[in-house]
Amino acid sequence: MTEKIIAAADGSALGNPGPAGWAWYIDETRWAAGGWAHGTNNMGELKAVLDLFEATAHLPETHLHIICDSKYTIDSISRWLPGWKKKGWKKADGKQVQNLDLMQALDAAIEGRSYSFEWVKGHTGHPLNEAADRRANEAAQAYRDGVEPLTGPGWGKGESSQEFPDDSAADTPDPETLAPTEQVADDAVEEARSCELQTLNPSIYGSEKLLGSLLHPELAWVVPTGQVTDRDTVLHYRLRACASSGPVEEVLATELGTEATLLVTRVPTDKGLLIRSSTWVLTGGSWKLRYRQDTRA
Repeated sequence: MTEKIIAAADGSALGNPGPAGWAWYIDETRWAAGGWAHGTNNMGELKAVLDLFEATAHLPETHLHIICDSKYTIDSISRWLPGWKKKGWKKADGKQVQNLDLMQALDAAIEGRSYSFEWVKGHTGHPLNEAADRRANEAAQAYRDGVEPLTGPGWGKGESSQEFPDDSAADTPDPETLAPTEQVADDAVEEARSCELQTLNPSIYGSEKLLGSLLHPELAWVVPTGQVTDRDTVLHYRLRACASSGPVEEVLATELGTEATLLVTRVPTDKGLLIRSSTWVLTGGSWKLRYRQDTRA
């Protein structure tokens, strides 16, 4: 038998960048959260994992299984980090690794640790992922509102671990056995995906300011009737434009270059299922929705 901790880690940024939060969650007696007045979703995702490793550093022999909905975070730690380190913390395109301080702290925190990651799609009802997401979002909202966030009990008073058979724990990926090529544009896809999810979050689209921070000044949004609407119209009718009636399914996510990403999703609404195509572009250091078309399925 080998000891194993199962935890979820998540991050949230309102506006991305904007007020940001992070959280990890094991159970009601063991969880932690925090954040910043200004940060990105990726910062929150990485910090949640880092704090989890640091909170369990007193259990170096225990396997840490982390549930995460960020492929960027999982790939950064499990695949790309060793190569970045060898190249002086440079990516394949020669640019400096983003969030370098967090990456270097993670490099130190995972040394000698036994760990594995499990990717889950966000906002699909996974209990641990939902618990971490809710706490990260609440921390981000606290920073937005200028109040102290709930930071949680940390490791708390729970049992040190759970026991599982040896074969239930996945091995930490060996970087030498993985494909050597790094997908440079994965940063762009992940950031756009995070922003897309924010446009579906009532706490975001309920605020004209927060939703507006995600919309390009020259936004063109084609509604199911074929009419082309602009940014001001979308903000005026934002509750109608952004509300969904159930989980959203991603159909396609692909880069259109390092500063543009196309996302295609299926969005259930009160008036039926929509096929939604969204083009996100990097403008002034932030990802903005430049074009969207909704078509009835």
